[in-house]
Amino acid sequence: MAGTGIFTDILDGDVYKYYSDGEWKTSSSGKSVAIINPATRKTQYKVQACTQEEVNKVMEMAKSAQKSWAKTPLWKRAELLHKAAAILKDNKAPIAESLVKEIAKPAKDSVTEVVRSGDLISYCAEEGVRILGEGKFLLSDSFPGNERTKYCLTSKIPLGVVLAIPPFNYPVNLAVSKIAPALIAGNSLVLKPPTQGAVSCLHMVHCFHLAGFPKGLISCITGKGSEIGDFLTMHPAVNCISFTGGDTGISISKKAGMIPLQMELGGKDACIVLEDADLDLVASNIIKGGFSYSGQRCTAVKVVLVIKSVADELVEKVKAKVAKLTVGPPEENCDITAVVSESSANFIEGLVMDAKDKGATFCQEYKREGNLIWPLLLDNVRPDMRIAWEEPFGPVLPVLRINSVEEGINHCNASNFGLQGCVFTKDINKAILISDAMETGTVQINSAPARGPDHFPFQGLKDSGIGSQGVTNSINLMTKLKTTVINLPTPSYSMGDGFISRL
Repeated sequence: MAGTGIFTDILDGDVYKYYSDGEWKTSSSGKSVAIINPATRKTQYKVQACTQEEVNKVMEMAKSAQKSWAKTPLWKRAELLHKAAAILKDNKAPIAESLVKEIAKPAKDSVTEVVRSGDLISYCAEEGVRILGEGKFLLSDSFPGNERTKYCLTSKIPLGVVLAIPPFNYPVNLAVSKIAPALIAGNSLVLKPPTQGAVSCLHMVHCFHLAGFPKGLISCITGKGSEIGDFLTMHPAVNCISFTGGDTGISISKKAGMIPLQMELGGKDACIVLEDADLDLVASNIIKGGFSYSGQRCTAVKVVLVIKSVADELVEKVKAKVAKLTVGPPEENCDITAVVSESSANFIEGLVMDAKDKGATFCQEYKREGNLIWPLLLDNVRPDMRIAWEEPFGPVLPVLRINSVEEGINHCNASNFGLQGCVFTKDINKAILISDAMETGTVQINSAPARGPDHFPFQGLKDSGIGSQGVTNSINLMTKLKTTVINLPTPSYSMGDGFISRL
């Protein structure tokens, strides 16, 4: 059970503690933040409402701990990460339970997230040893006009303090995707979890605590974004910010100053379907891509752009599959569960009502109970409808019928988002040409968009973000190059006549 067993230290009465200086602490504010169960709309958990002064203390300790950690042998950093990964996977049940209750993620998917996160940590440890264990050696005579009088040695060194801010939908996985690269690279890490997802993150952080990482190296600050959000992101001790979320990221990027940023800020992932596509394959991927975790994924299929000649057949196939989706509590592993909050449900409903008023075809009856919205396919959507452009982050999927591939590409590229997209066709030449034309960070051919596997590069264009994720890219982003140049009095070559005379 969450908050029990090895996790009893993280709970104070009915309020979860925050993590600082290797200890679980109660905030001096005396206040807490309620976490609402999306399915019941009742308070499920409470976390500390930390103060700005507590943020200052965490940052001070993070700076100090990082100096020592940077001197820790690379193999030792990897060893501790492997240990944390094993502890995390061993305790998947209580962590998954908190995911079910605070973000309404189906039980089986919650367990999968925790296990996947452990695998990510271990992979990162191994990749970090490879990447950071290698330097580069340059010779001056490779550039015109130079003799071999300079030896240049380059290596990667840590940035300092990394601030990690994951989103509600994958709070554990997207937290460790930031934590593990930061730590293996020699940085310290301050985690600000989302409110919905905070308890899962606190459990995950305790696994790192039990692994034996040095005090102050990892911190987890909870609280209201309105009180500590800007204070954290603008703090002078922060040397890098890795953020996954929505429009808040744009605001952060404008305020953060001259530090490396890794931002993934959502998408309106388009699915372009050509006449020759395998429509059964397309329909299966639309269901998987558009409705898994109730559509609350940055890489969910957000709009289907299908050539008119095959639109009727595709819509019928998707409708038949939508009818088989189960709707209900996450504890019962239903396909469609409550969206994360009442405000999210209201926003989704606003998009649906706008489409209704403007004449979209409802393939199912619109139904909502509290935060639970039944899956809905909207056909004959036009570009003047909000749902054609805005990201619903819910189980509602619009279908636009297009006359040509060019029309589909133009719609995709007119979006202010550019995270991922997909194209379905049996013609690989067309697929590559369309992929090249789509202004998105990734294009999937004959499959729905997806972030993983977690070592693949993952990035967005335009308002979908800056920087690239994926284990290798994250490690590189969280380091900087250090160069040492050895200057020789005379040109030196490894072989050849005249060596003795130069001594």
